[in-house]
Amino acid sequence: MKEFKYTITDPQGIHARPAGLFVKAAAKYPCRVTIAKDGKEVDAKRILGVMSLGVKQGHEVTICTDGEQEEEACAELEQFMKDNL
Repeated sequence: MKEFKYTITDPQGIHARPAGLFVKAAAKYPCRVTIAKDGKEVDAKRILGVMSLGVKQGHEVTICTDGEQEEEACAELEQFMKDNL
């Protein structure tokens, strides 16, 4: 299992457009991908789950990958967060 923490810098937080792109990036991998905030963990491959976290600017999220291709998924998703959020 791989994980990383990221603090959101986008003034709008995780809103619909980047959430959709994040879900699409996570769905490319066969491993389990989750995103968590304040103890609530959801499937990162489901947009409604990601949006339900209500992540705003300054909030810290934890992304976990577990299973086949977890290292590649973790690296790509971390780069996605840095580039888009």
